[in-house]
Amino acid sequence: MDQGKAESQELMDAVLPLAEQLLTEHGEFFPYGGAMTPTGEIVNVAAYDGDEHPPSTDVISMLNKAFISASRSKTYKATALVYDVRVPLPETGEKSDAIAINLDHQSGYSVVVFLPYEITEQGLKFGSIFAQAGEKGVFK
Repeated sequence: MDQGKAESQELMDAVLPLAEQLLTEHGEFFPYGGAMTPTGEIVNVAAYDGDEHPPSTDVISMLNKAFISASRSKTYKATALVYDVRVPLPETGEKSDAIAINLDHQSGYSVVVFLPYEITEQGLKFGSIFAQAGEKGVFK
């Protein structure tokens, strides 16, 4: 399980900067994914169905299906699905925008990490990161 957590952390560290960059430049981002191959290489994963502006839920669904399919063929050993959400903060229960990252590893490690943020005149400001158990939906 430790390897699963460590590799998931490495994957998260690799995919997070894109969300930060897109939020800084555009104030939003479409869901996207990243994955770790069995050799440890980190790759970007995109979903496209021909629609230029698909609903985020459709993109998330397409990415999840791609991840599940790839997990069955052992193409990836870890996956990260990155999307924008509004979540209640653990400290206050107040709703906040957050970058959500669903991390799943073939070891069974599964977590959703939330990085609350606020876009201010000074730029992108992050709150305290928190996590919850994932659904273990990719590597069944």
